[in-house]
Amino acid sequence: MPLSENIRNFRRRAGLSQEQLAEQAGLSLGVVRKAEQGGSVRVETLHILARALGTTTSSLFETAAPEPVRGDEGDSVRLMELRRALMPPVGLSEVLVEPEGAVGLASIRRDIDDSHALYQADRYDSVAKRLPGILRAAEAAVVLSDAGEPRQRAIMVRASAFLLTGKYLTQVRRYDMAYHALSHGIRDARETGRTLLAATGVVGMGWLLLRQDRFDEVEHLATVTAAEVEPRMSNALPGQLAVWGELCQRVAAAAMRNNRPEVAKEARRMTATAASALDVEHIDFQEHWTTFGPVTAEMKAIEDLSLIGDARGVLSRADEGTLSRKALKKFGRPSANNWDRHRLDVARAHAMLGSHQDAMDELNTIRRASPEWLRHQQMARYIMGDILAGRKRTLTADMRDMAVHLGIAG
Repeated sequence: MPLSENIRNFRRRAGLSQEQLAEQAGLSLGVVRKAEQGGSVRVETLHILARALGTTTSSLFETAAPEPVRGDEGDSVRLMELRRALMPPVGLSEVLVEPEGAVGLASIRRDIDDSHALYQADRYDSVAKRLPGILRAAEAAVVLSDAGEPRQRAIMVRASAFLLTGKYLTQVRRYDMAYHALSHGIRDARETGRTLLAATGVVGMGWLLLRQDRFDEVEHLATVTAAEVEPRMSNALPGQLAVWGELCQRVAAAAMRNNRPEVAKEARRMTATAASALDVEHIDFQEHWTTFGPVTAEMKAIEDLSLIGDARGVLSRADEGTLSRKALKKFGRPSANNWDRHRLDVARAHAMLGSHQDAMDELNTIRRASPEWLRHQQMARYIMGDILAGRKRTLTADMRDMAVHLGIAG
C-alpha cells in the first residue's frame, strides 16, 4: 500500500482530520496534505506523524516499484575495481577469478589497520584505492592456505577485510555492496569461532539497516545479538563491554526512530551501564566497530532528543556534563565520525530555532575537520536546505560556499 494511503488510513482510524493531525504533530497543514497526496516526505517527518498517530514509523512505509535510476554512470566507473574485488563473477563450480600470489597475513593485517586509520582521518579516496588489493590478497590467502589452523587464521583476516569494506561502503551509501561485504565478514567470523568479531559485524549491519529505515529488523537483530554476547560485568574485558554497548546503542537508535520510546529508554540504560563500566572511551578497531565509552553514550542519548525535535534539549546538554571540555580530557574523545554526527545534531537544533549563523558555524567546523565525511551526510543537506529556505536576507558567502560543497542548489 502506498505511503500516502497508509498515512491517510491511520489518520482516519484515529478519528482525526488533516487539520487535527497537523496540530497534534506540530506540523503545518501543508506538510500533512503533501504526505497524503504522495509528495516527498523526510523520514524525520514520518517519525513525527507516527508519534501523533500512535503507531510505529515502520507501519507507515510503503512498498512500491522504485524510481528509475539515473546519473550513476560516474559512480559505476569509480567503484569498478572495488566491485570486481568484492563481487567477482561466480560460475557453476567456483569463482571465476584465479587467486593472485600469496601475501603474508601480517602484511594484510597491517594494510587493513592502515586503511582503517585513513578512514578515520576522512581520507575516503585513499581507502577506496586500497580496498581492492586488500580484498584480493585476503581471498588469495584463504584459497592458498593449508587446512586447519592456517586456513582459520586466513579466514579471520579476510573477515576483517570484509568488515572494513562494509564500513566504508555504508559510509558512502553504497548499501547493496556494503551488505554483501558485511554479511561475508560476519559469516567468516562465525566460521572461525570469533563471536565478538562477528558481533562487531552485526553492529555494522545494524548501522546499514538503520540507514535503510529497516527499524524493526535492526531492533530484533541487535537485541538478539546483545543477549548472546552480554558480558559479566565483574570480569568483562573492554572489548566485550564495547561490543555489547554498541549493540545496545543500535537497539535504542532503531526503537527511537520507530516510535518505541520505552524500548529505547531501556536500551540507553544498558548502553550507559556498559559505558560506565569502561569509564573511558575505548578504542580498538580490531575488536569493535568504533570508539565507545561515556562520551559516545551521552552523544547518542542527545541524538534521541534531536530525533523528537527537542532543539532546546539538545543545546542544553551539547557542551555540558560528560561533553564538557573538562570531561572530554578525563574520558577521552570519541571517534571523529561520532563527534561530527553529534555536532550535526547541534547544528540542526540551532537551525530549528532560527539561529542560522550558529548552525553555519557548526557546519563550517565540521567541514574543516572532515570535509569528505560531511559531503556524504544527508542531515547536513537537510540542515543547509532549511537554512536556505528560511533565509530572508541575502545569503552570506559561507552559506553559498557550503551549499556548493554539499551539492545543494542555492
